[in-house]
Amino acid sequence: YLRFVFPGCRLLAVELTSSNTKPVVQEFQSVELSCIIKSTVTPDPRIEWKKIRDGETSYVFFDNKMQGDFASRAEILSRTSLVIKNTTRMDTATYRCEVAAPSDTKTIDEINIQLTVQVKPMTPRCTVPKAVPVGKRASLHCHETEGYPKSTYSWYRNSEPLSPDTKSNAKFQNSSYSLNPTTGTLVFHAVHKGDTGRYSCIATNDAGFAKCEEQEMEVYDLNIGGIIGGVLVVLAVLVLITLGICCAYRRGYFANSKESGESYKTPAKPDGVNYIRTDDEGDFRHKSSFVI
Repeated sequence: YLRFVFPGCRLLAVELTSSNTKPVVQEFQSVELSCIIKSTVTPDPRIEWKKIRDGETSYVFFDNKMQGDFASRAEILSRTSLVIKNTTRMDTATYRCEVAAPSDTKTIDEINIQLTVQVKPMTPRCTVPKAVPVGKRASLHCHETEGYPKSTYSWYRNSEPLSPDTKSNAKFQNSSYSLNPTTGTLVFHAVHKGDTGRYSCIATNDAGFAKCEEQEMEVYDLNIGGIIGGVLVVLAVLVLITLGICCAYRRGYFANSKESGESYKTPAKPDGVNYIRTDDEGDFRHKSSFVI
């Protein structure tokens, strides 16, 4: 405590202390925020608790009552300390214990408690390509957003961990991958047949870990001969189609059946008249049904 001594009198100032100014707790557990009055002459000092998160300040304990959602899950212990039950990730914040002691020379003191609520990672989302040709690039991704503090990531092939540093492990010196534990990205710059396998990822932080299911990645050889053969077959088919179309044009299958110019029309015969042509060209005679 602070003591100021003058002739004939003794002056005392209120002073606070804490057994732990940076408590850490896992989500859904209870935690005590320690605030202890080290010295005071005021018999009944006023106690207040405030929460400071993202630049905003709100009351936790004011006018001898718990405020907001803390009313059902928090209490004052030993006159000044604050106990929070069933903590959530939203409880991560700075908590200020303030004590007003009117009878003291220094009437107000405060102490800040930084509470961290850790959250276990959720099952990460893993993306693994199903099939990649030899020599090509392949990217595998692993990420989750619920864990606090932020998760770090490790990759496994056939349940065996992949070393982040391929040079330090003789087993992976022939591999051409790079692994970023912070982002969870695993990149193969040029895959080979030995990279085929079942891949899984684990997200880890101080509160625990979570793993995604294994996914198969196959590395296959490109059939160059088959590709060239397929291209040649397609070209041959196109050539045959072109030759067929040219022959059809030459034989007149695509010629226009309509004659150019005015089309000839056979004159219509009058109603009731039938013409009979004789053997002599141009000689016509009327049938008996002809009506004048």
